[in-house]
Amino acid sequence: MSLSTLISLLSLISLLNLSTSTNITQVLSTHPEYSQFNAYLSQTKLADEINTRQTITVLAVTNGALAPLAGKPLSVIKNVLSLHVLLDYFDAKKLHDIPDGSTLSTTLYQTTGNAQNKIGFVNITDLKGGKVGFGSGIPGSKLDSSYSKEIKQVPYNFSVVEISTPIIVPEILDAPSPTSDLNITGLLEKAGCKTFASLLLNTGVLKVYQSSITKGLTVFAPNDEAFKKKGVPDLSKLTNAELVTLLQYHALPSYSPIGSLKSSKDPISTIATNGAGKFDLSVGVAGDSVSLKTGLGDSRIASTVIDSTPFVVFTVDNVLVPKGLTGDSPFPAPTPGPAEAPAPADDSPSPAPSAKAPSPVLSPPAPPSESPNEGPADAPGSESSEDSKADKAAAGEIAPGKIVVFVTVSVGVIVAALVS
Repeated sequence: MSLSTLISLLSLISLLNLSTSTNITQVLSTHPEYSQFNAYLSQTKLADEINTRQTITVLAVTNGALAPLAGKPLSVIKNVLSLHVLLDYFDAKKLHDIPDGSTLSTTLYQTTGNAQNKIGFVNITDLKGGKVGFGSGIPGSKLDSSYSKEIKQVPYNFSVVEISTPIIVPEILDAPSPTSDLNITGLLEKAGCKTFASLLLNTGVLKVYQSSITKGLTVFAPNDEAFKKKGVPDLSKLTNAELVTLLQYHALPSYSPIGSLKSSKDPISTIATNGAGKFDLSVGVAGDSVSLKTGLGDSRIASTVIDSTPFVVFTVDNVLVPKGLTGDSPFPAPTPGPAEAPAPADDSPSPAPSAKAPSPVLSPPAPPSESPNEGPADAPGSESSEDSKADKAAAGEIAPGKIVVFVTVSVGVIVAALVS
């Protein structure tokens, strides 16, 4: 085995181990004293955000210390816990060896765009006697919490440590839930989505959105320029039912912030999905860019209008057009293949649905058959050579001379191979 192959295999094993050990939910699940903290991370979807980042430190708090959060809205709990996710790596050694004895660390809350006056920072200070204190980054704030112990470390990438009490900022803890008196159309209009807001209001879909907020709702709002792009359907030609389906296709019946979307592997059901129509979306991720795939095209998530658990609104660059919305859909279709020659014009009755029509006279000659025992490729009532191949492929048959090999390799097998 070459040295380059050995290095590649070792790198693969390291990546597999890293992906397993950096799942915050799995890490905390083995420590029942953090079960409530872990539950909050899952309910607010912060766990998804944590798992998509590479350099991070989670400041965990025991169940008994979380009393100040009891009864608070999930949106408030999410903001408080966002202060407990540092966008830097800290272990015990680094905490006790802070340059100049004190530092301000950026938190996940700082990335929301709602942080002002250092509210999105945490002050970490090495106190006398080896004690490390934690507090809000707002000048003059007390260091009410302190370092307790290490829980999990993947050096320089992922760390979980326990602190004695949660870091409380009154401006966050006592803030009312933004969804308590929410003006959805006002938010959309301010974000440059006036056309989308007007459609929601005129069709009554706005009421569907409003009734879904408390259970969880994610909205993808096309900006006004998106409705002017080539390929967007003529809305005036859609029936009311089709227009409602189109608008419902722009929302998920669940709370899915950007971290949750990044971790999505399977198609996601929209509000438009029902027994009669499977209107799903797929998610594509390229670095920090997230796009939505409809089957007819992609639309990039451009910005976050509001993210307040359990409600989030994103703007998107293109109108999301689902496949199969109408029978003779005005929506862009996949590129067609070579056009078939027209059938001969005569007055003879059409063949029965189960019978195969003979090839038109003007069609190009079919390729010669591969076996001398085969009849003419396009004889009336028989299948062509290409049709036969397609039917065999559809039936799951494998052509002679073709070998398909499925190989499953575990990490243990790779290691055994390396040792031998």
